[in-house]
Amino acid sequence: MPEILRVGVVGCGEVAQIIHLPTLQNLRDKFRVTAICDVSAKVLEGVGEQFGVRHRFQDYRELVNSAEVDTVLIANPHVFHAEVAMAAIKAGKSVLVEKPMCMSLAEADALIAQEKQAGVVAQVGFMRRYAQAFTEAKRLVQELPDIRLARVHDVIGRNPLIITQINNVIRPTDLPKGAEEELLAKQREMVTAAVGPVPEPLDKTYLLLLGLASHDISAMRELLGLPKGILYAACRGPEGRTVSAAFDYGDFVCQFETSVDAIPRFDAHIEVYSPSRIVRVDYDTPYVRNLPGRLTVLEPGSDGMAKRQVGSTWKDAFEIEWLAFHENVTQGRRPKTSLADAREDLVLFKEMMSMIQEGWSAADMRGRVAAHA
Repeated sequence: MPEILRVGVVGCGEVAQIIHLPTLQNLRDKFRVTAICDVSAKVLEGVGEQFGVRHRFQDYRELVNSAEVDTVLIANPHVFHAEVAMAAIKAGKSVLVEKPMCMSLAEADALIAQEKQAGVVAQVGFMRRYAQAFTEAKRLVQELPDIRLARVHDVIGRNPLIITQINNVIRPTDLPKGAEEELLAKQREMVTAAVGPVPEPLDKTYLLLLGLASHDISAMRELLGLPKGILYAACRGPEGRTVSAAFDYGDFVCQFETSVDAIPRFDAHIEVYSPSRIVRVDYDTPYVRNLPGRLTVLEPGSDGMAKRQVGSTWKDAFEIEWLAFHENVTQGRRPKTSLADAREDLVLFKEMMSMIQEGWSAADMRGRVAAHA
């Protein structure tokens, strides 16, 4: 494997334009973007010109089979992740697939089997787990003799509220009429295949879990291990975009909450409590590059409470993630954010959706009874 990896990018939307392509340019001693793919000709040409990429495809099959590509970044819509990852792996290309790696356990199992057969590296894009603040927090949490409580919180404003203020993203305004409706229909079809038929707002709930919440649940698992079970999971609100849950860790409970609203800010953290130390990691929006995660430790002090901010690098978490990918590919190492690791999220999400749907149906029934009382 060459020292400089040639990367093909499938999906040239906002995360590719704002984060991945600039990051890969910055890591030019390790990566070179040699091909891009997008269904929008406007996006494809605009991004190709902006980042100086000559090989441009509208069909991902051409990109993954190109002799100019060693590895593939998969950053197109969620519903196509498994399809593109499977094609790339079959073509013998290592992949970095943005979260979620796929929509269902069936897709995950097929990808894991193909990865094993092909002998390539497949890494899932959970960049928060590569941030220096998180890796140092993990070391500190492992030292705790007695965890009493954990909290995972991720309540943010919709991404466009931030993105439109700071970036001029090339948008796919040339897509054929009905393309968006087709994508939404495919999403709903795949949600049904993953978790069974659900009331319409709850398909958005599953997409919320796959998208935003996958960062949090993935980090929770690395920091605390797999929970023994789920005590409850619930969703309320007409849009299905607010979820709370409690994970059973035997000796303690991890409280989880996530939501998306219309306030342009990023409020995401994970916090672990013991009698003598509290460890907390705060994350900022990834769409402003090089904002470091913040690690805060609270402990007893000589005059009461001692609060210390643990030093953090200004190196962006995505950059650390890409450096790990380079090392994994060139040295044949298994990523910590592997396909098998990411599959654990899907198991938890499926169980959460079962509880959410049960509670949603019960709440709906109570509402009907009250309306007729």
